[in-house]
Amino acid sequence: MISTPAPPATSQPRVLAADLPTHVGEKVVLEGWLHRRRTLKSVSFLILRDRTGLAQAVFTAPEQLADVEGVGEETVLRITGTATANEQAPGGVEVTEPTVFVLSSHAAAAPFDLYRPAVPATLPTILDHAPVALRHPRLRAPHTIAAASVAGYRRTLDRLGFTEIHTPKIVGSATESGANVFGIDYFGTRAYLAQSPQFFKQMMVGVFERVYETGPVFRAEPHDTARHLAQYTSLDAELGFVADHHDVMAVLREAVTGMVESVRERAGAECELLEVRLPEVPSQIPEIHFADAQELLAAHTEEDPRGEPDLAPAHERWLSEWAVKEYGSEFLFVTGYPMRKRPFYTHPEPGRPEYSNSFDLLFRGLELVTGGQRLHRYEDYVSALTARGETTEAYEGYLKAFVHGMPPHGGFALGLERWVARLIGADNVRLATLFPRDINRLSP
Repeated sequence: MISTPAPPATSQPRVLAADLPTHVGEKVVLEGWLHRRRTLKSVSFLILRDRTGLAQAVFTAPEQLADVEGVGEETVLRITGTATANEQAPGGVEVTEPTVFVLSSHAAAAPFDLYRPAVPATLPTILDHAPVALRHPRLRAPHTIAAASVAGYRRTLDRLGFTEIHTPKIVGSATESGANVFGIDYFGTRAYLAQSPQFFKQMMVGVFERVYETGPVFRAEPHDTARHLAQYTSLDAELGFVADHHDVMAVLREAVTGMVESVRERAGAECELLEVRLPEVPSQIPEIHFADAQELLAAHTEEDPRGEPDLAPAHERWLSEWAVKEYGSEFLFVTGYPMRKRPFYTHPEPGRPEYSNSFDLLFRGLELVTGGQRLHRYEDYVSALTARGETTEAYEGYLKAFVHGMPPHGGFALGLERWVARLIGADNVRLATLFPRDINRLSP
């Protein structure tokens, strides 16, 4: 039967759909959303969805059918009944002799059928209706994978002796000179949304030696592409007492390995649903210097990129394919980017000061991580800013850390949404982003 008044309180614990097979023969209480209703000639089914999966309740009494017909999909229900084995039911168990209580108002129709295996909607429809669209298992799965990735990142860096920090997202100066920033009025003073926690995590190397952060960063770059966002989640790390950027690359390799392992452990069902092929992280990720990469591209592609300060997306894709053929690796470090392309705090390459002790990590054709060794002497910062036509005035709060002694250090930043998009094979980073923010979207 269906009960529409306020449901009675129950002391019986809720059973999740995935746990139903362990309760065969018992009275159970299920709660969740009505995923689908199916009515046949003499029997009706309610498919309930909770965070762990689907469960089926079966109605056979004729007087129940009319009441069941009136319940709309996505209405929140409580179903009580007996867990009964049935090989054809989800998980091999269904609920018989059910009583249904409505826990919410009757739900309005979703923008598309959430019970269908595929997603029959365009990206704008998905994003416009995200609060309900993300209930579809295929659209929810990337965010479960993202959560597992962050858990693996934290677990790995905790094991390596890092301290998690949480830094301000309102700052008094741009992190990278010349970059586009979001300006705000901070009680009558000009301020900005942080492009990264770079300055703060470097300062904290002087306190904890090894630090990391997971949090939002903001880039006011007017890109309207499938790989750019105005706000994204950055997984940052910074570590002291390094010899050079290779020490940073070694930690990054450990972090990525931990992320893959965590996704395998915590989001295996989601990976299976999306047919995700998790990568193997080599014990030594291959690397190529930027200058050598340019020579390689000039010799084997139609364009000659020599003299350019950065890699074009097409060149990142070509180098990734080359790494798979040459080394069997879906990961590739490109090191030694030109100093004119890197921020002022980047350490130059000894013997070749036009290049830097920095790197990008490419994964499946896309730049995923940027990192490198930083300057650590105050006088080097003064020289670097002067060479770029800047003074130290805007950076005094940051530079004080170096006046009081900082060890050689470096770090990296990994874009979470790009990572997940590459894992799931999404052609647009917005499919791996909760409520994306770009030049066109500020809601929901």
